[in-house]
Amino acid sequence: MPELPEVETTRRGIAPHVRNKRVTAIVLRQRQLRWPISDGLEAGLTNQIIHRVDRRGKYLLLSADTGTLIIHLGMSGSLRIVNTDQLAGKHDHVDIEFDGSKLLRFTDPRRFGCLLWQTESPLSHPLLRELGPEPLSAAFDGLYLHRRSLGRSAPIKAFIMDSHVVVGVGNIYANEALFMAGIAPHRAAGRIALARYVRLAECIKEVLARAIEVGGTTLRDFTNSQGEPGYFKQSLRVYGRAGEPCKQCGESLRETRLGQRSTVYCRYCQR
Repeated sequence: MPELPEVETTRRGIAPHVRNKRVTAIVLRQRQLRWPISDGLEAGLTNQIIHRVDRRGKYLLLSADTGTLIIHLGMSGSLRIVNTDQLAGKHDHVDIEFDGSKLLRFTDPRRFGCLLWQTESPLSHPLLRELGPEPLSAAFDGLYLHRRSLGRSAPIKAFIMDSHVVVGVGNIYANEALFMAGIAPHRAAGRIALARYVRLAECIKEVLARAIEVGGTTLRDFTNSQGEPGYFKQSLRVYGRAGEPCKQCGESLRETRLGQRSTVYCRYCQR
């Protein structure tokens, strides 16, 4: 699944091509995604100008005067800027055409993504209104994490992946941040000291910012808006490296499952 860096990379990739552009047509080839595409999308967005391209967690928000298009890429979705004469493929479900010769194409082989039209504030939508703070914002720090963790028995990895606590810390980057902070992923969230949470918050910010800078992780199904893969995977320290030597101590990395997610860690470097 595309994680926050991939979604932010997509936002940055498409924004210059769609911001301040008028939507001339919307082509829907498949309405049945994770949820049916909103009936009011064509009437609400056609002939409107996209003023803003924002992100909230893993949701992209394309805002016009009449409302906001909320997009989630699901498990395997992508958005690309292509020429209007480029033929659509089997999994190219939606085209948003603009003045000129370009369009925004939504592709989703597994159809777990969504396109939802919201006429009220997008932040009032049920999918967005109870999300935690953005991890790269000033509202997110070690003190915040420590306060939210009090009395929590859930593993720290599950805690930081809870979108009600903080948005956008998916499986890959949770593994990486916990390794950088030296915290065992199965340790109870409520039994971690403030100083360690300060370090963990710093590591979450660092690993996400670095991934965004280099264009997202190379996932099997992810491509950016130009159809090119990201390049962060080569620098991953633990994720996907079970059984390989730890880059800090040389001991073999272990793999377990927490919350049905693959979890790789070093039993010597993470406590």
